[in-house]
Amino acid sequence: MHLNEILLLKNFQLHCICRNVNIFLPSKLKHNLTLKLRYQGGTIVLSEPVDLPFIKYDNRSGNYRCLGMNYRELKESLERSGIEYVDEVSEIQSPLEAIFRGTLRKYQEDSLDKWRRAGMRGVIVIPTGGGKTVIALRAIYELRESTLILVPTIDLMNQWARNVKEVLGITPGMLGGGIQNVLPVTVATYDSALTRITHIGNRFSLLIADECHHLPAPSYSEIALYSTALHRMGLTATPEREDGLHKELDTLLGPIVFRLSPSDLAGTYLSEFKLRRITVDLDEDELREYRKNYEFYSGYLKRKGIYMRSPRSLLRLIMLSNRDPEARRALLARNEAIRISLNAKKKVDALIDVLNEYRGKKVIVFTQNNELVYRVSRMLLIPAITHLTPKEERELILKNFRDGRYRVIVTSKVLDEGIDVPDASVGIIMSGTGSSREFVQRLGRILRKASGKSAELVEIVTRNTTEPRASYRRKRTMIDGRNKDEG
Repeated sequence: MHLNEILLLKNFQLHCICRNVNIFLPSKLKHNLTLKLRYQGGTIVLSEPVDLPFIKYDNRSGNYRCLGMNYRELKESLERSGIEYVDEVSEIQSPLEAIFRGTLRKYQEDSLDKWRRAGMRGVIVIPTGGGKTVIALRAIYELRESTLILVPTIDLMNQWARNVKEVLGITPGMLGGGIQNVLPVTVATYDSALTRITHIGNRFSLLIADECHHLPAPSYSEIALYSTALHRMGLTATPEREDGLHKELDTLLGPIVFRLSPSDLAGTYLSEFKLRRITVDLDEDELREYRKNYEFYSGYLKRKGIYMRSPRSLLRLIMLSNRDPEARRALLARNEAIRISLNAKKKVDALIDVLNEYRGKKVIVFTQNNELVYRVSRMLLIPAITHLTPKEERELILKNFRDGRYRVIVTSKVLDEGIDVPDASVGIIMSGTGSSREFVQRLGRILRKASGKSAELVEIVTRNTTEPRASYRRKRTMIDGRNKDEG
């Protein structure tokens, strides 16, 4: 679903677009009337009609409305037209009294300058470990405006709250994990912000979306659509989404105003790194099962004329599987073939060889799913972290890893983003998707600068399956070919 469809849907949900609407909106107000603007349920209600394309008539309430996101454009249009109005939209609290206990590197200053020049709207793309948080904190300090900070996880919410207090000297509010405390600077998980945005969307002048690639999701996009924030900043290491919705960030937050890749910072602000790939074979039983399942899946696609060119093609197959038993069998066969390739038995043997090669170094082993995490953990007695790991246990494992008591940990996707992972110099990808975002995030986990450190990211890939193609796709954004070793 693209943003224009999302906009229509959200307006419909708020009764802002109704059937048989009179599209004629007079451009001049009556001389004896004063235009008033107020905020209601994620929308701005106008007391009188104004001829602007984003304003719609709501038959049910008898009001003219636009989305909160249009607040800035509405004000600018009214001021250009010389129309006087009374603005009752914002409930912005008094200017922040903040300090700034931080320093910006040259590229961080450049990114902030580009954001300012873009009207204080836009997305900043910097690799994991490159210091995106301090850029946002500097923006809060300079603007001194009430700020809503969006994060994907409770761990990140707590991490941001600590940074706000330590760097800016401000005690922030938090929304998430059972905490419902809204203050002039508030850190909220996307889920919690979504449930409250129609009530608090007019209380913040600056909207910061960390890991902003989450924001274009059809549900989370409501946060940006219903917010009246005049200034917006997105932060991410990898804005691209497999479903293509990252293109909607331009509307929700603004365009990409600054971008660096890991290679741009390697050797100066991040560690030098190398990429390496090791291939293994399926054993006979695995190969037989893989071929049986994959041939059934590919045969179905061929008979139906379905070409897997994008995630939309897979979505089509999933929709077909709801009414076509053969499509369901094909989908299950595809999933089983992928499971076999990702969890090949010989991957563990290859992992043992790599761990022996890097004995004494700190290593993070990444997998796509929990099945392989727990198998590696049991066989090699390596501490494991998944989404099922209790918070206290996870924190203890990471502390022991940070202190050097553990030299190796194995995890599924739970450490890909958000959590402040202790320094490591080697990453081993035992399984993953074709997502370049996932790949760059995992690479970022081993790139934090340290004296004399050289990082290495190793992929273990199953030959003669779809996995080598996924390996190629996830590295397509790595522009520095000199770092690649496809041996």
